[in-house]
Amino acid sequence: MVKDNIKATIFIPTWFGERYLDEVLESIFKQKVPFAYEVLIYDTSSTDATPSIIEKYAKKHANLRHKTITKAEFGHGKTRNAAAYDAKGEIVVYISQDVTPAHDRWLYEIVKPFELNDNIVGVMGKQDPRPHCFPLLKTEIRSVFSGFGPDFGTTIFYKDDFVKDQGVYDAISFYSDVNSAARRSFLTNQIPYQDVPYAEDQLLGRDIIDAGYMKVYASRANVIHSNDMELNEYKSRMFDETMGLRKIGIPVGIPSKKAIVKMIAKGVVRDAMNIVRDRDYSIKRKLYWLALNPFYHIEKWRGVRLAATADLEDSELFNKYSLESRRSK
Repeated sequence: MVKDNIKATIFIPTWFGERYLDEVLESIFKQKVPFAYEVLIYDTSSTDATPSIIEKYAKKHANLRHKTITKAEFGHGKTRNAAAYDAKGEIVVYISQDVTPAHDRWLYEIVKPFELNDNIVGVMGKQDPRPHCFPLLKTEIRSVFSGFGPDFGTTIFYKDDFVKDQGVYDAISFYSDVNSAARRSFLTNQIPYQDVPYAEDQLLGRDIIDAGYMKVYASRANVIHSNDMELNEYKSRMFDETMGLRKIGIPVGIPSKKAIVKMIAKGVVRDAMNIVRDRDYSIKRKLYWLALNPFYHIEKWRGVRLAATADLEDSELFNKYSLESRRSK
């Protein structure tokens, strides 16, 4: 039952999200929290089963609101800002359509850190890869999030005189809104998401840190998530990510061909060991990944190097190699 004193709004932007949306919403409505919350969905004119899944849950849960927007209206930054203004909760929780809360205390854990300090304005939860995820991505997800703190703790990041180089700054400002939360008042009155086509979350993380506020990594607010990616899409995905960082001013070094060969070789050996030990894969699947995984590493670095050397104003190149551009069409 929806109450007037809603503490949290869970916002989900959807677009052709039928694969996981049922699972995601089922988990969300099983959350155990001592406060009222709502779910807000903006669907970008999906023509698959996404709208019917949303309607099914809206009929069962009075605390679900939704609306349809056009593709032209959608923007990674501006849509999240619009949701902040539309939200009834004092905390806006952002997740993607393929992000499944790992347990029934996820919402509690991602909201709780805001009670620690008024200067905490953003919280990023942990991501665990889906069991079927391809090995390279599974390794990278685990590596990234293990670096932010232990699974039993909560880590606070802020900027001070200990930040003496770009590497430390990049680490403390890193932010992913795939599984995150922010104070509504902060987004609507102080620093909003920037209206950019890509990496809006990385910019928000930098804006939070640069303005003297704090952000938190909440390891217990974990979700199951990894992008489903075919081999023939991965180069374009890495092209998009690298171009996105460059377009918002985040420096990206151009890796030499010699360095790329070394990184590919190192990554293939590392992942081969992980594949053999991975209990999520059957014997047949392990053999499959041992054969295919090297090509994922090759495609990764092809995409990174292509974007790192590209002219940012070359729209023809962008349209040719961008996965986002291809999927939009």
